[in-house]
Amino acid sequence: MTPLFSYRKFWAHKFGPAPFLPTTREEMDALGWDACDVVLVTGDAYVDHPSFGMAVIGRVLEAQGFRVGILAQPDWRSAEPFLSLGVPTLFYGVTGGNMDSMVNRYTSDRRLRHNDAYSPNDQGGLRPDRASIVYAQRCREASKTTPIIIGGIEASLRRIAHYDYWSDKVRRSVLVDSKADLLLYGNAERALVAAAHRLAQGEAISSIRDLRGTAYMLRDEDALEDWREIDSTDLDTPGPVPAKENPYVEQGPACDKNDDAIPNEATVAPTAAQVMRFDRLIGKHPRERTVVRLPSYEQVRRDPVLYAHASRCLHLETNPGNARALVQRHGDRDVWITPPPEPLSTPEMDAVFALPYQRVPHPGYGGARIPAYEMIRFSVNIMRGCFGGCTFCSITEHEGRVIQSRSEESVLTEIEAIRDQVPGFTGIISDLGGPTANMYRLACKSKKIEQHCRRLSCVYPDICSNLNTDHTPLVKLYRKARDIPGVKKVLIASGLRYDLAVQDKTYVKELVSHHVGGYLKIAPEHTERGPLDHMMKPGIGAYDEFKRLFERYSKEAGKEQYLIPYFIAAHPGTTDDDMMNLALWLKSNGFRADQVQAFLPSPMALATAMYHSGRNPLKGIKRGMKVNSVKGLRQRRLHKAFLRYHDAENWPLLREALKGMGRSDLIGNGKRHLVPTWQPQGTGLRAEGQRVPRKKTPIRGRAPNRAQNQPAKGRILTQHTGLPPRDDGSR
Repeated sequence: MTPLFSYRKFWAHKFGPAPFLPTTREEMDALGWDACDVVLVTGDAYVDHPSFGMAVIGRVLEAQGFRVGILAQPDWRSAEPFLSLGVPTLFYGVTGGNMDSMVNRYTSDRRLRHNDAYSPNDQGGLRPDRASIVYAQRCREASKTTPIIIGGIEASLRRIAHYDYWSDKVRRSVLVDSKADLLLYGNAERALVAAAHRLAQGEAISSIRDLRGTAYMLRDEDALEDWREIDSTDLDTPGPVPAKENPYVEQGPACDKNDDAIPNEATVAPTAAQVMRFDRLIGKHPRERTVVRLPSYEQVRRDPVLYAHASRCLHLETNPGNARALVQRHGDRDVWITPPPEPLSTPEMDAVFALPYQRVPHPGYGGARIPAYEMIRFSVNIMRGCFGGCTFCSITEHEGRVIQSRSEESVLTEIEAIRDQVPGFTGIISDLGGPTANMYRLACKSKKIEQHCRRLSCVYPDICSNLNTDHTPLVKLYRKARDIPGVKKVLIASGLRYDLAVQDKTYVKELVSHHVGGYLKIAPEHTERGPLDHMMKPGIGAYDEFKRLFERYSKEAGKEQYLIPYFIAAHPGTTDDDMMNLALWLKSNGFRADQVQAFLPSPMALATAMYHSGRNPLKGIKRGMKVNSVKGLRQRRLHKAFLRYHDAENWPLLREALKGMGRSDLIGNGKRHLVPTWQPQGTGLRAEGQRVPRKKTPIRGRAPNRAQNQPAKGRILTQHTGLPPRDDGSR
């Protein structure tokens, strides 16, 4: 493995770093460039900050000596804007932005959003749907011969055949539709730098087939030699599926249960091209030369059981220490996916974050406000990755389970840079975190065990005994950060793993005493065991323990502070009874949700496989492992209504549902009831979604108590704000 910054620099390094990576021909001329070596195309506004993926990639390539230009939110309706910086000498790099363009554009109910936090002045509509595909196609129109490399979270999570919530069907790998030459998944600095140097040396992009963390298309005649292929259904039996098709029709011969067995040629004779594709070695074959064949796109599109099986197999091959390559047939070609990239070391992470970021939006935006930048401009990302494995979250699929931490010195240096460089700094660091708040420097106690582990989560169903849960390095970092001159307070805003936090009470005390700004967001997600098991989340008892410590240490510090738990409605495996019980829990604890989040099936997530297939991939796809999902608009609205039981608009729907569930006892005007019998005039939604006429006479019962309808101080549950996640994986 070549260290990230050990390559000999490309000749253009003599130009030195640019104040901002150029976005126009005029800026290129001012730098003395006649061309760009790499042109990066992104669906986000260009903010030169390490929380924005395109800025990181651009600065990393610049540090290797390449001339990098950025096309931020170009007009995709023609190819002309993609030529504004000229044709790059090496390649186009394309990303949809810091988040999936469909998640950015549509709500969980498939309604159009009219804003975009990653655009100037929060303006919506500046990027196309499925931006990675559209941008790559326009790049191909701009230049037929220039290589195109796609990456970012949108391409990363769509690297294989995937269920697409917005079209309600299984779509092909994004590689097929984009016509890109290479796909990089995860945090791709290592693969991108290696590919750039090889292209600069004159190597054809079609020959770059050995980089980890990449995906590419192959025809039979281009098949890789000396690779042993294993049929995924021999590794993990999917259960009751239609009769097995001729394996040579779409996906080549399957192996016997023994991984070392020779494919059975006695049944069906393979073609010459297929024989060439598979070796016939007897004996142990190295994992690094073994590929697992997933069911083809055509098969997973037809059969939801095979879709769930493919999802399970992919997630079992995500540990960089033991993962094998994957291959999936799409028509007459294969999508090859190499094993995940090796995580960056601490010195490499430090070097990435030490690059000359300006930490502000490009000056071409003038005084335009970019909400996503406003949210993170005083925050510091201290680590990458997450070993939680929550099934609804895309962090693990994108960044991996191995935690990559920066050094203490690197983090403190960045805080000083924020203090000295970022306009408007008032002395408050808004966050020290990343994908999670408290996984900094946490890892398996044994490197050997870590490399061989195939668990999907280190903390579910219980915290692994091999996991180091000592938060001492994080506590030391907090203390040094708040001692920096000019820093008044350091807040923690990233999602907290409270089940890990309670393992180290010193950390909880430090957090509560010094780093909570009155409210601390926390994510139990649900109270009932059924939904929590399908989410791979801890039971509500862990939340209760953390709450007890939070209140104890707040009292000791003499501070009035509140926990703000947030929850997910309509997650696979959630019943109406589960949501009713959650609503009762909320009411008994005095919580009133201000905003709620309904489950959104993002590409490649395990929960999405549950939603689409009705099967649970966590323990194998077998008979009896079925999962019920909330799909109808009415039931999804009901589940959200339970979270907002206090909202009079939801009361008619809740009354009807409670009666149907045999729980009319929860309808009444007492403290033990969930919804009242009376209805404020001009409010309420009927079951069919029609508004009650404003002049309707209120339902009989006592008048509303306005004091009861006002949220108590500190009791508003501020849910997911609707701001899209950062490229570091935060939701």
